[in-house]
Order: sequence, then structure tokens, then C-alpha cells
Amino acid sequence: MIVRRITRRALLALVLPSLVAALVIATDLAPRAAAAERQILEIATRSGVHVFSVELAKTDAERARGLMYRRSLPEGEGMLFDFERDAPVSMWMRNTYVSLDMIFITSDGRILRIAEGTEPLSERTIPSGGPVRAVLEVVAGTARRLGIAPGDRVGHPMFAGR
Repeated sequence: MIVRRITRRALLALVLPSLVAALVIATDLAPRAAAAERQILEIATRSGVHVFSVELAKTDAERARGLMYRRSLPEGEGMLFDFERDAPVSMWMRNTYVSLDMIFITSDGRILRIAEGTEPLSERTIPSGGPVRAVLEVVAGTARRLGIAPGDRVGHPMFAGR
């Protein structure tokens, strides 16, 4: 019986760290890998052109997951949600740990509205304020720091030829 207890404890000591590591990977890295397609996006402002590396969220599943479960978002990176046509949209911060700036973009590549410093983990809806084709999410404070404002132009293949 003593041998059995030692064996169970030893097994638990060996297995527990692996289980914890698997949970960390599943909740932090797995969502990042799911929307792996990255592209370059530019925003032309009064202060100049600012370049971002963005993940594309094109499917319903990718848009629903968004940046959920991420513990950080580096400066200069973001997620671009493609809604395929102009329509009013609403976003939320469910299961999103990082405060974001949400930049609502019309099909001609113009910024319609910016929701700055969204509240992490909130289920309060954040409306676009009118029909938009896409939403760019970047780390909170980016819009103010770079001088991004409604009316600024977004350069990306999604808005080409419009």
C-alpha cells in the first residue's frame, strides 16, 4: 500500500506539469494559430503612414473567436475582421484579456469610427456607428498615440479598387 501511494504521487508529480503546460498552450497559443494568415495593412494619417501586421478573421468561426484568450498583443500587430460587405456591426470583449482600440472601416477604406480603450472581458456591445466592411483591432492606446482618426485611409487589398 505504501508503494502504491508513492507511485501515485510520483505519477502525479510527473503528469501535473505537462497538464498545466497543455492548458496554457490551449488557452493562449491555440487561438493565435487558428487565424494564422497575416498580411500588411497601412493607415495614412496626418502624422504619416503607419504599418501593421494583421491576422485576418474571414470566417464566422474566426470572427467569433477574434482575439479571445490572448494575454498580450504586441505593438504594430492586430486582427482585421472581414465582414465581406458594408453593414452595421457590433463587437464585444468576451474572453478578451487585452484592452483594444477597435477601428471601424468602410468598404472604401475610410475609418468611420474608433472605439478606444475597450474594457477587457466585457459583454457590452460596441457598435460600428454605421455600415462598415471591416474592423481592425489593435492594442489600446494605438489610435491616440499614432493620431489615427475617423476619415483616415486604410490601405489593404480588402479595400483595393473601391
